[in-house]
Amino acid sequence: MKPLSIKKLAEVIKAQFIPDSTKTISSVSIDSRTIRRGGVFFAVRGANHDGHDFVNQAFENGAACAVVQKEVAVAADKIILLVGDTIEALGSLAQFVRKDSAYKVIAVTGSVGKTTTKSMLNHILSGKFDCFAAPKSYNNNIGVPLTVFDAPDDCEFIIAELGSNHPGEIEYLSRIIAPDIALITTICPSHLEGFGSIEGIIKEKISITAGLRRGGRFFINGDKKELVDYCKKSRLDFTTFGTTENCNVQVKDIELFGDRSRFFIDGVAVDFPLAGRANVENAAAAWAVCKHLGISAGQFARSIASIKPVGMRLEVIELGSLLVINDCYNANPGSMENALQTLSLLAKQRGKRPVFVFGRMGELGAESEKLHADLGRRIAHYKIPLVLTTKGDSAVAAQMADKNDDFNISVKIFENVADLADNLHKFIQPDDIILVKASRSERFEAIIDRLKAVFGTI
Repeated sequence: MKPLSIKKLAEVIKAQFIPDSTKTISSVSIDSRTIRRGGVFFAVRGANHDGHDFVNQAFENGAACAVVQKEVAVAADKIILLVGDTIEALGSLAQFVRKDSAYKVIAVTGSVGKTTTKSMLNHILSGKFDCFAAPKSYNNNIGVPLTVFDAPDDCEFIIAELGSNHPGEIEYLSRIIAPDIALITTICPSHLEGFGSIEGIIKEKISITAGLRRGGRFFINGDKKELVDYCKKSRLDFTTFGTTENCNVQVKDIELFGDRSRFFIDGVAVDFPLAGRANVENAAAAWAVCKHLGISAGQFARSIASIKPVGMRLEVIELGSLLVINDCYNANPGSMENALQTLSLLAKQRGKRPVFVFGRMGELGAESEKLHADLGRRIAHYKIPLVLTTKGDSAVAAQMADKNDDFNISVKIFENVADLADNLHKFIQPDDIILVKASRSERFEAIIDRLKAVFGTI
């Protein structure tokens, strides 16, 4: 970010006291350990820590000033800016910095696929433009502002993801980051606890257009009829991408091979090294934006051939002869279906026994039991012979799979994740292929760690 006087900073965030200081700040941090000399420290209250407890440490490490929402005891010569809410102040500053910058912004939202699509766009567009994308899933009211602050002043594009679990969050983030290009990857039941229905989810996602700059472009998944119909009803100007003929930008002749796929864009064959049909849909989203920005089909095909999977998202790990699909970053009905299809295809491709180790899909509200029962039917459909899970909603899925199987499924339900991890060795065979998937809150990365410990040395 460009240098900003502390006086101007105070005005932008509406601090209660406006110091007459020409001293400038050129960086922002919410972590007192990583504050740069001359930066501003925002004291943010988190689930585990309160930034107000670390204001003095931030000053010791070189902070020029600190933004707080309650009184803190500091030396008389330190500059403290008091605001009503430090997170809102963080957003106000990010909005100011964005307006004062020359780069363009590509903003990505959707029920699933945000981080992977962001990664694809950054990978491909960096061959032509100077791009910046946050290395992590910085997609909330803290992460999006940090993305703005961390972007180099001379970059040409910021590629950001916008997430939400309650109404109004996407609109708020969109107005902060003011995208030139807005994109919705897909829509499926996700965070129903906060939105209540698919229509509620769609309404939230299309609010990404709230901050869209004049002349900006809006891309949506044309395979999702309910999304297209809602955008038409809302009289939005949009471009569709997808796999069906009605899409403006289409991916054709898709062949799935388990750990990879092949498809065509504008007559050019694309050999795509990521697993799953959902990743093909993510690639279609990335292609729509890249094509709009002047990337040829040939350039796209050559570049995407070297894309790597994002960690914990259909990430294929080899542990000797054991194959693990690490997809435990998050889970909802749509991503579960895609992951099960990928497991089935990859098991056939490699000639291995498929095993599904899973936990609950979170934030589904009143629909949770029904959607977990539906998941059980999909497990039976893909004829997964061994299913390991934990008590609760995920047990509903396992029991429904057992009820609907016609192939002698084996179902094991454990007390909790730790219990499941402790008993893995009793059921897993060295030549299996294992899909590990659950919502982030279930912490199923513990299963991955245990598999590495048990099978990583074989």
